[in-house]
Amino acid sequence: MKFFIDTANIDQIKEAHDLGILDGVTTNPSLMAKEGIKGEEAIANHYKTICELVDGDISAEVLSTSFEEMVEEGKVLAAIHPNIVVKVPMIKDGIKAIKWFTDNGIKTNCTLVFSAGQAILAAKAGATYVSPFLGRIDDSGWDGVQLIEEIAHIYNVQGFKTEILAASIRNGNHITRCAAAGADVCTCPLDSIL
Repeated sequence: MKFFIDTANIDQIKEAHDLGILDGVTTNPSLMAKEGIKGEEAIANHYKTICELVDGDISAEVLSTSFEEMVEEGKVLAAIHPNIVVKVPMIKDGIKAIKWFTDNGIKTNCTLVFSAGQAILAAKAGATYVSPFLGRIDDSGWDGVQLIEEIAHIYNVQGFKTEILAASIRNGNHITRCAAAGADVCTCPLDSIL
């Protein structure tokens, strides 16, 4: 299982890199803002810095929710660096955008996935990654790791190539259970890994 760090903090990214365990990074506008990074140019430059530090996929999230705007925003993000993966929300226009990006050679991460049905849609559209949100699923009274198991089984049976990126990880137990359940990637803050 690959380890991604879920942050925009350069020091934490460097620390994970120095441990020799870092395979990629996921981040989002909230994490960027937490680091004081605002504005399109500053965010683009921050993504460039992360890409120079990490030899792996870096998820960069679109803010738009309409197909046309997601495509335009995603094209700008993908142009920053070859390692950028455009992070798209699991909504109807998001699936349409994932299909467009797939057809145009741009990698995607379908985020905010809460069901196996959504994971199937993302895989059918050609998503590179699908991100079930375990912690949020657990908060609602379900077992997020069971969803990982279900998606892994479906993807195996159907031959889907989309990787399962377990997100919203809250603790080390989530990590080990996700590894056993068939997650391809786990993304979490550094303190959840250590």
